[in-house]
Amino acid sequence: MLRAESYQSPRYSGSMKLIGLSGGIASGKSTIGRRLEELGAVRIDADQLARDVVQPGAPALERIRSAFGEHVIAADGALDREALGSLVFANPDALAELNGIVHPAVRELAQERIAAAEAADPAAIVVYEIPLLVETGAHSDGTVRWDLIVIADAPAEKRERRLVELRGLSEEEAARRIASQADDDERRAAAGVLIDTSGSKEQTLQQVDALWRTLNG
Repeated sequence: MLRAESYQSPRYSGSMKLIGLSGGIASGKSTIGRRLEELGAVRIDADQLARDVVQPGAPALERIRSAFGEHVIAADGALDREALGSLVFANPDALAELNGIVHPAVRELAQERIAAAEAADPAAIVVYEIPLLVETGAHSDGTVRWDLIVIADAPAEKRERRLVELRGLSEEEAARRIASQADDDERRAAAGVLIDTSGSKEQTLQQVDALWRTLNG
């Protein structure tokens, strides 16, 4: 595992670079992803893909309806995310069942987006932002050829404060959501580059800029 400033970009011979970006909830990974996009990367956000695959009428939404009941479907036919979230974050088995529905659909859509990015620019740097990269084993199961795994890293206590202060969650709900994910050591073990997001936003962006320079070096 390396810090962003010490990472040495390999020689890619002009081929696309596929970067996996992850981190625990409220770790600042979206800040990293947005900065890389500003610098010229193609950003693919798994959270957005997860929203796309459960639009009304989508097969994944119908499977969620069958698995969890009508109470997770809003009056307009869209997914009631709050109702579903309160159910699955308190129940590991329910969360696993939901992941088994959504993740395959997201992977298929992601593959389409990655292929499109490479077709548009064979030398593109594609950043695929996946909150549950480690939890799903996608960082190491061989289904995706990653050139680099980048992990946003901040202590669980700091992330819990962010969830309470910035997102309005109760302390109990914040702690429950953090506990439902991989622990810090598991994510750090998966990292090719670790970006410390426990400081200021400016300090985080400095590390991202250093990584970008090496990716283009």
